[in-house]
Formats: sequence, structure tokens, C-alpha cells
Amino acid sequence: MVDNLVGQATELESLNSKLNNRPAGKPFVADTLARMKAWRLANGASWLAERSESDGDKNSFLSVAFIPTMGALHDGHIELVRRARAEADLVVVSIFVNPFQFAPHEDFDKYPRTFNSDLELLNSVGVDCIFCPSEKEIYPHGRQSIVSVVPASPLNDTLEGAFRPTFFKGVATVVTKLFNLVQPHMSFFGEKDFQQLLVIKALACDLNLPVAIVGVPTVREPDGLAMSSRNAYLDSTSRALAPVLHQALSSVVSAFESKVPAAAALEKAQALIKAESKFDLQYLSLCHAETLEPLSEFAKPFVVLLAAKLGDVRLIDNIVVT
Repeated sequence: MVDNLVGQATELESLNSKLNNRPAGKPFVADTLARMKAWRLANGASWLAERSESDGDKNSFLSVAFIPTMGALHDGHIELVRRARAEADLVVVSIFVNPFQFAPHEDFDKYPRTFNSDLELLNSVGVDCIFCPSEKEIYPHGRQSIVSVVPASPLNDTLEGAFRPTFFKGVATVVTKLFNLVQPHMSFFGEKDFQQLLVIKALACDLNLPVAIVGVPTVREPDGLAMSSRNAYLDSTSRALAPVLHQALSSVVSAFESKVPAAAALEKAQALIKAESKFDLQYLSLCHAETLEPLSEFAKPFVVLLAAKLGDVRLIDNIVVT
């Protein structure tokens, strides 16, 4: 036991030496749990640490922001980094394609993996640490018998949860693990995955995790398409059609502003999508923006959410009105 602790201390000392001697301005790449621990210890590891303005050594309590990703980064992710950079002293981004949130028939094996270009991009925007653990380190005993985190209804089993029954259990479990490993003071998530954002907010609240969850508005292409790593799957024909989804959502908001009843607004939006035969609309729903309970009439704050398959590519989007 003592030898094991001495070995861990020696390893962390070696990693800290590498940390302090890396090129200036370069992010520290933590590709193991031990490296992540070393970086976090070197930067005042404590979830409960509060920065004191009267403390002469302010570096003792550096605030840490965290952005969990599955890689294949785009401008939506970079906007999260920008927001985190503005709010915190240090920014950590993880890259981990989480197998636990994919069902057997889903696209885990073909999910885009662009690790080298992701590293270059994160280096260019001033990230302090990149956490990229292996599956074996995150799930050392496999995923079959792991103690998992299951969100409550309706967050877990409606909308995305109805079409992807294992998804939010996988997301909530891995995010809990990542929070424990990184120990951030705040974490940033895009509103494009709106139901996921609510799941993470509930997770932090219900399990008393001392992490502030910050939602960041969806970043869109010039034609309105929400940025997503899965957009890379779209062929030229599908890519030209994809903005119809945002147009449909926008039509619901316009109808609300014109005092059109919700049922009529949703019916018109559905017709807009179904007019293009390539779309397979899975849901188009009006919900309360804080609870995700379904609404029959417009009442702020609300969110309009949709999911549709375009060929083999599944796209989701939403608009929030507060």
C-alpha cells in the first residue's frame, strides 16, 4: 500500500515537471487519468475552492471551466471555449467519444474522429488543458455492470430519450465521471442539445455537484443550419435541404409573435418539413423551457424542439423563447 502511494507520488512529481516545462502557450495534453490529476493538482485542485480578492496569492484559487466534447470540433465548440475563456482563469476541454451513450445500432464506429485537427484548433484558441482519456481508463471494468446515473422523467424518456433510450443514461454517467476527474467550477454546454443541457443542469442540482452549468446559444451556419459534428455526413443535396428544419422552427416563433394558436403553428411547421420527401420527421414539440413538460398553448418560457432524419443522418434543433 505504502509502495503504491510512493509510486503514485513519484509519477505525479514527474508529470508536474513536464507540466511546468512544456512550451509556453501550449495546452497540456492529459491523455491519462494520472496526467489529468497532475494538471489539476498543479492548478489548485478543489471543487470547493473560492478565489479570494484579498488573498495575495490569487493563483491558489484559479477558477476552472470545463467543456466536455466528443471531438470533431467546429465553431459551435469554439464559441463554448470563448465563453469559458471570458469567465474562468483556466479552460479544460475533453475529447472522448463515449460509447456508453450509443445504442448498438447507432453510429459509434463511424462517428467522426479528427483528433489531430482538434488539437490544432484548441491550441489556436488558448485552451489550457486537453483531456483525452482512453475508453479503458474511463471504463476500466467495462460498461456492462457500471453504476450508472439515470435522469428522471420526463428528461430521460421523452423526445430524444424516446428515440434513444440509452442516450441520457450514458451522457449523465460519463459527465459525472468527467466532473469528478476535472473538478471544474463551471461547465459550458451548447443549447443546440437542449434536452441534454437540462439533463446536466438536473444532474448538478440533484447530486449537489458544485459546478455551475452554463448554456450557450446555438451557433448556426449562415443559412440557419445548427452546427453539429454530424453535419459532415450530409451530401450536397441533403446539405442544401437541411436549413428547412430551422425555417420550420422559426415559423413557429413567428406564429407565436402573430398570436396564432400553437396547434396551428406546429401543424404549419410540420407541413413545411414534410413537403420535402427526404425528411423523416421524428418529433416536433412545444415544451416548457425549464421542465420539458409538453405545452398545448404558447406560454413563456417555451422551447420548440425537433428531430428529423435526412437520409441516414439524424439532425436535431430547437429555438428557445423566454
